[in-house]
Amino acid sequence: MSIQSDKKAMDFIANEKQFHLGFLPTEQSSPLTRNLDREFAKSSLDGVRNLQAVDRNVLAMARRIFASGQFKKLVNDGVATIKNGGRVVFSGCGATGRLSILLECMWRRCCALDPQAAPYADRVFSIMTGGDYALVRSVEFFEDYQSFGRRQVADLNLCAQDMLVAITEGGETSSVLGTVFESLERGLKVFLMFNNPAELLVEHLERSRKAIVDPRVCVLDLCCGPMALAGSTRMQATTSEQLVAGGALECMMNTLLGNKSTDYVSQFEHLLEQLESDDACKAIAAYIDFEADVYRRKGLLTYFSGEYLLDVFTDTTERSPTFMLPPFRKKDDAVSPRSWTFVKNPCLTTEKVWSQGMRRPLRCLEWHLEDYIALGASENGRNNPPKIKKAELLKFEVGKENPEDRAATGHDAAVLVTTGNPEDASYRAAFQAMEAPFETRRELSIGGRKEADWHIPCEQENGPLHLMTHMAVKLVLNTISTGVMVSLGRVTGNWMSWVDVSNKKLIDRAIRLISEIGRINYETSAKKLFSAIEELDGKRKPSDEKVSYVQYVLDQLKINSKA
Repeated sequence: MSIQSDKKAMDFIANEKQFHLGFLPTEQSSPLTRNLDREFAKSSLDGVRNLQAVDRNVLAMARRIFASGQFKKLVNDGVATIKNGGRVVFSGCGATGRLSILLECMWRRCCALDPQAAPYADRVFSIMTGGDYALVRSVEFFEDYQSFGRRQVADLNLCAQDMLVAITEGGETSSVLGTVFESLERGLKVFLMFNNPAELLVEHLERSRKAIVDPRVCVLDLCCGPMALAGSTRMQATTSEQLVAGGALECMMNTLLGNKSTDYVSQFEHLLEQLESDDACKAIAAYIDFEADVYRRKGLLTYFSGEYLLDVFTDTTERSPTFMLPPFRKKDDAVSPRSWTFVKNPCLTTEKVWSQGMRRPLRCLEWHLEDYIALGASENGRNNPPKIKKAELLKFEVGKENPEDRAATGHDAAVLVTTGNPEDASYRAAFQAMEAPFETRRELSIGGRKEADWHIPCEQENGPLHLMTHMAVKLVLNTISTGVMVSLGRVTGNWMSWVDVSNKKLIDRAIRLISEIGRINYETSAKKLFSAIEELDGKRKPSDEKVSYVQYVLDQLKINSKA
């Protein structure tokens, strides 16, 4: 351990206490899945059933929230805002930022297809920390700054006529809270949605307390306990937020269109029952075994999709920081390792994918060095400002271009994700007609046709935003991606032993993970983590995949314990 790494560790312990979050339920280990790795070692079917058990906690939360006065206020204020010519704006970071974009796109798709809804198309917007670029590739360090969230509110010129719905799984994400504080100063109606007990956040975190106790903020506490994978809030936390925020948004549309109300609790319970059926569990488990085998043979896997491309993107993008996989690679990058998984549309060019999927211009952050200086970015952030402008986002070939780049190893697979939509047939034809040497082409059907290679039965009664189909795709893909990584040894117990450390929350999570599994104290864990970061980063070449700092330390501890 060098003097420098030891200093960084002690600085994090002493001066970053606001990011020491082990007391939050969302950061803790669920007792239901404590032996998740052992369940998958027995069989993928056992593992799937174990993972699904935690989703039932979301149902209990839904019964409470959908009957609450806060939910009714969210819907009523949203309808009033839209009728008065204002905008309902969803704000989030990471998984909740991708959810915010998805909610906006669900709304815009409905408005594009229904003439009665068309006048409301520009009444819903989203703020993703890091801009639209972060949908495809996580933007490091942005979530640590309230000033960045404030700036994104200013960039949208939000005013008192508008309404903000801020979504943060933990209830403490600085950039999202920044959108709250800036919106309050601008006179907006503000709602704050999170997944930890409000009283716990108020007791321990000043930035959360400031937002929660403000009488101008309507708080929706969606706490549903620890995640199936410890700290992986892309799972039950974001599922609950997608259900509640999506339900509220669909209620707004139903009200505007004069449609009858929907019982989202019953619909979600029915969805869970279908996904827990023997046929569904067996299909999910069989697909997990297939995808894991592709990676074991050093192959690449590419998902192809149409209308639900953004849903697939959300799951695949989040695999990179969660399991330390290579992130998506740009077309002009021939050095970085290819991502294990990618997402493409077989019918449209990349520009068409975004214009048709978003149904609005891309909103990337066109910030410059002076902006980062003014916003108080760290020295590293100023010296290496991220390349997140529109031109950079378009370098990810998510359209029909160059599929052969994803068929480069000889063991590569292409998987078409379908949902039973009328558009599936055209996507299926284009998928089969691609001229690329994939070793295998398969179809994963989530509620679609039974003739697919893997058919997961889940028939849904959908409203105008097709919320329940989006919920089905999310639940299935979260189970698949987590199951695959457990099968490949990237999870210990139910802890992400291959988690990246790209922001302060993840650094704390990595330290706690080492402490929990390695049975050493927090300070020792921190020193060992920062030492591993310094050592491994000094050895890594740009063409190398990252090695897990956490797993590296755990391996050292096992060696030491044997000595």
